[in-house]
Amino acid sequence: MMLGQRASFWVAAAVVAHTIWTSAAPAMTYPLYAVEWGLNTTQTAAIFAIYPIVVVGMLICFGDISDYIGRRTTMLLGLAASFLGVMLFAVAPDLLWIYIGRGFMGIGVGLSAGPATAAMIEFSAAGQAKKASAITTVAQSAGLALATLIGGALIEYAPLPTRLNFWLLLVIIALIFGAAWFLPRHTSAEAKGRWRPKTPAIPRELLPVFISSAAAVSSAYAIGALGLSLGAQIARDLIGSGNVLLNGATLAVFAFSSGATGLVAKGLASRPAITLGVVASASGMGLLAWSVAEHSLAIFMAFLMMAGMAYCLMFMGGLGLINMYAPTHHRGGTLSALYLVAYLVQGGFALTLGSVAAHWSLATAIDAGAVVILLVSLFGVFSVLLGARTRALA
Repeated sequence: MMLGQRASFWVAAAVVAHTIWTSAAPAMTYPLYAVEWGLNTTQTAAIFAIYPIVVVGMLICFGDISDYIGRRTTMLLGLAASFLGVMLFAVAPDLLWIYIGRGFMGIGVGLSAGPATAAMIEFSAAGQAKKASAITTVAQSAGLALATLIGGALIEYAPLPTRLNFWLLLVIIALIFGAAWFLPRHTSAEAKGRWRPKTPAIPRELLPVFISSAAAVSSAYAIGALGLSLGAQIARDLIGSGNVLLNGATLAVFAFSSGATGLVAKGLASRPAITLGVVASASGMGLLAWSVAEHSLAIFMAFLMMAGMAYCLMFMGGLGLINMYAPTHHRGGTLSALYLVAYLVQGGFALTLGSVAAHWSLATAIDAGAVVILLVSLFGVFSVLLGARTRALA
């Protein structure tokens, strides 16, 4: 039995959703770990940061492997690694197990993120690459919303607050693995020859487009890092509530805003999407700094809505831009190189924010992070506009 094109598209979307759910699942338990094991802000930020750092390592070593062994095989390997990482979280007796589990999560996402995104493009209908980019963003938003809402509810109202969330995610990953088993084993987009380990390489003629795309997607991931590594603490301090579901529902506003924007803006061209994303990003960063200064939940909610819009527009625009030019037989490697840059920025950004928060204050970390995100976003839109002008004059 083999799935058809439409079913394969949605299974690949489920794999994309799993990457964000797996990434965000521990976010709601950071404060619990801090209390249970006496962790400081740097240590909790490190739990988040280990994940993108391992993802980066996987993308450097195995970024284009799905172009040779197939999307299905690579996604199955990634799902298996994610399963093991989540299981370690579910049974972890101390921080070391959490770090190891986070590493396996990084392996799983590093193997599956690029192939799943490529598979969504390849299993979409002819001429629907732009729609596939939008649905990819919606799938990520769904993964984040499920992580924060389901995680918050289980942590607040169910037994085993640091474990049951991960047992449920284990079941979800197992179901996705079962569905992915029936994906087509090979597609016409695969490269010829045998795979050999090598560092990611972008063709010279694709480099200007890749830089523009990577800057946009990296800005989106930096916004995500700010929300996922420190968001639970920000929400808890602003809300003044110990209810984890309420705090998680607050963070879910980001996911709902991102998903809704993806559905509304799915027909938007890449360059206007990135430009609008920068405007939303700048507005969001201003709202975030204001919310912390005023200790205002209402302003923080406005930030989450604007940040969700910015994330969607910049990720969707960057992904759509690279999909326009990526060579068919090396799409997996090209998209993995894109994720490599984004996760490298995300991991370094999260560690830096955690360190600043620990040595100075949470407000200082947020202000500094907002400035960095704004600068990267501006670089992204500048490179997009410069690239468009250069191609117009060529």
